[in-house]
Amino acid sequence: MSRIHVHIDKLVLPAAAASSQTALVAGMKAELARALANPAARAAWARSHRTPVLRLGRMPLKPGLAGGKQFGASLGRSIGKGLKP
Repeated sequence: MSRIHVHIDKLVLPAAAASSQTALVAGMKAELARALANPAARAAWARSHRTPVLRLGRMPLKPGLAGGKQFGASLGRSIGKGLKP
């Protein structure tokens, strides 16, 4: 079994996300784990590589913890789709 280590140097978020940061990070981690758990994706990611910048575009942020978690999940999905081995 192989491990995938994801390192995000910088994540720029709107000021409105500050109050729901924990929920946002939890949603993002869960969605990234799901995206990278796919056996086909894991095989493609077996070798080391870097993605210097990933621009995801605009995403709506709803207020509250639920909005933060939903935003984090959308962010994780977008990152998973944008990663190219």
